[in-house]
Amino acid sequence: MDQSNRLVSGNLPLGQLVGNALGELEKLRYSRRSLDRYRAIWTRLIEFSRQKKLGDEFSGNLAARFVEEYRAGDKQAHKPGEGWWRHIAFGVQVLADFAQYGRIGRARADIEKIHLRPATKKVLRDYEQYCKDGLQLRPATLQKRTGELTIFLDFLSSRKAKALDEIQALDLSEFLSFRGHLKPNTVSRVVSDVRSFLRFLTMRGILQKDLSVELPKVRVPRDASIPSVWDHDLISKLLGAIDRSSAKGKRDYAILLLACRLGLRAGDIRTLKLDHLRWEDSRIEITQSKTATPLSLPLTEEVGEALIDYLKSGRPKTAHREVFLKLTPPFDPFGGSNNLYDIVRYWRQLAGITFRTPQKRGIHSLRHTLATRLLEQGTPFSTIADILGHTSLESTRIYAKADVEALRSVALDTEEVNHAE
Repeated sequence: MDQSNRLVSGNLPLGQLVGNALGELEKLRYSRRSLDRYRAIWTRLIEFSRQKKLGDEFSGNLAARFVEEYRAGDKQAHKPGEGWWRHIAFGVQVLADFAQYGRIGRARADIEKIHLRPATKKVLRDYEQYCKDGLQLRPATLQKRTGELTIFLDFLSSRKAKALDEIQALDLSEFLSFRGHLKPNTVSRVVSDVRSFLRFLTMRGILQKDLSVELPKVRVPRDASIPSVWDHDLISKLLGAIDRSSAKGKRDYAILLLACRLGLRAGDIRTLKLDHLRWEDSRIEITQSKTATPLSLPLTEEVGEALIDYLKSGRPKTAHREVFLKLTPPFDPFGGSNNLYDIVRYWRQLAGITFRTPQKRGIHSLRHTLATRLLEQGTPFSTIADILGHTSLESTRIYAKADVEALRSVALDTEEVNHAE
C-alpha cells in the first residue's frame, strides 16, 4: 500500500472509519456473512493498533504491519470453518480504499446490483452490441468486459461525472488507482477494457477527445509467473479425502479427476454435456469454451468409472444436458462465472492440505500440475499442447519455467492415460 496516498477519511478515528465503512457495505447490500467477516477483520485491526500503540488513525504502516502479523493465520485457512482468515489482506485493502476514496468497490458478485443512469446504461448496451457484432467477442470475454465497465461507470458516478461526455483524464487516473490493488495481469485487462470503451465513445461522438491515449500501457510478460503445481502426495491426499458415498462426493470426485487426469479447464468441466461423452469410443469430445476449438481426450477407466458412479447414483434426474449440476433444487447447472474453486477448497480443507510456499490452489492449478508432470516425463510440447487444447505453443512453453526437481511428482500416470497414442 502506498503510504503517501492522500486519505479522504484517514484522519477519522479508526473506530469511526470502520463504522462508516460497515455502513457503506450495508448500503451496497452486502450479505450478512460478508458483513460479519469484514467486521471481524476490522475489529482485530483496531485491537492490533491499540496493542502496538500505532495510533487511532488508519495508515499504510498500520495496514502493512497488521497483514504481516496475521499472515501466519493463513495456515488456519486450511481447517474447515476457519477459512475466513484468507480474507485478511483483501479486507484491509477494502478499508484502505474506503479511507482513500470514501467509497467501496463492489465485489464482482454484486455487479448486477449496480444501478446506472438510464442514458449511461443505454450506451453500455450499445457498446455491448458493438462488441458482439463488430469485435466478435466470445460471451465469456464480453461478460467480464461489461462487468468491469459497469464498475468503471459506477466509479465515475461516485466522482460526480454526471454524463459520459464529462469524463476527464483525472477520472481515469483515479479509477486505475482505485483498482490498483489487483494483480498486474488483471490491471492490464482493465486498462484494455476501458481503452476500448473510450474509443467507442469517441467514435460515437460522445467524447470530443479520444481519452484512450491517456491510459497507461501495462505490459505483463506472458511467462511472468511460474505455474502453480501440487506435489504428488497432495493430489493423492485431496482425492483420498473425498467422501465418494455421498452425492456431493461422487460429483466432486469426477470433477477433480477431469482436472487432475485430463487437464480440463473449469469452464469446460462446467459446460460438459452428456452428449460430449462418447462411451462407444471411450472419448470425451468438446468444443473448448476459451478457444472455441475442438478437443478430443480419452475417457480413461478411472475417469469413466467416476462419471458412471455420479450419473447413476449421484446426479439428480433432470432435463438438463449438463453433466454436473448443483446439489439443491431446482438442480441447475453451475453458473457461467463459477470457476469451481469452492469444490477444491472444500476437500482441500477437509484433507488438511497445506503448501510449502504461496501458490494458486484452484482447478487451474490442477491443470498446471498435469502439464508439468508430462513435461518432466519428456512429453513433447506439441503433445502437451494437444492435451491442454492450447492453440499456441507459447502457452505451453510457460511450463518449462517450473523447477523440475521441486515438482518431481504430481497427478497423472501416463501409462494409464497415454494421450500421445
